[in-house]
Amino acid sequence: MKKLSAVLAFSLAAGLLLSACGKKDEATTAPAAAPTASKIIIGLDDNFPPMGFRDEKNELVGFDIDLAKEAAKRIGAEVEFKPIDWNAKEAELNGKRVDALWNGLTITEERKANIAFTTPYLENRQIIIVTAKSAIKTKADLAGKVVGIQDGSSAVEAVAKDAATAKSLKELKKFGDNVTALMDLTTGRLDALVVDEVTGRYYTTKKPGEYVVLTENFGTEDYGVGVRKDDTALLAKLQTALDEMKKDGSAAKIATQWFGSNIVK
Repeated sequence: MKKLSAVLAFSLAAGLLLSACGKKDEATTAPAAAPTASKIIIGLDDNFPPMGFRDEKNELVGFDIDLAKEAAKRIGAEVEFKPIDWNAKEAELNGKRVDALWNGLTITEERKANIAFTTPYLENRQIIIVTAKSAIKTKADLAGKVVGIQDGSSAVEAVAKDAATAKSLKELKKFGDNVTALMDLTTGRLDALVVDEVTGRYYTTKKPGEYVVLTENFGTEDYGVGVRKDDTALLAKLQTALDEMKKDGSAAKIATQWFGSNIVK
């Protein structure tokens, strides 16, 4: 009886062991759950028309918004637009609170030290806007005047490069956004405004006869999409998407919708 009991006990133990091994193997070979869709968080200044801004329904719209949506669709990623303090854009990017900066971001040598850029997709100038009644006709006329500029924008660097003009100003007044600066120009608290051409032209055409864009400007620059220096995979995907959009006419179509012609570089 003892011998039989021992055999039965051994058989039972073996069965339990095989059963446990079977469950382990089954768990190991079970198919993995499908990965969640990737997401790209894009940092932007939500008061920078026509590149990215809020419409009358408070929804984010703009040329760069449409470009980014099309690019994200092509690389199979969800896109989220996150308004940020544009003056702290590099900190937002390198702190990984956003994955890309896509909002009229000018490519400069200084920024290239901390940001990896796509090739340029748009050419822009830093123009000078005055009111129609202003006596200012040239950059030389800005001497002794109060000139507005958006803090953290490439316009700051563009004006600084023109040392003679910058030194002649009474004050270079910095604003959080161009909309507020333009309001101060209208009310006479500013004598002139230096701003990205894409934004300046957008506003001045809405109020014909109120403003004048001077012939002289503070130079030409290129816009690009910026990502973290170590995020080479995302950079490559965005570059491929942009190249395809330029080639098949999608970028031109979006540009025409916002600017009336294809200004994509």
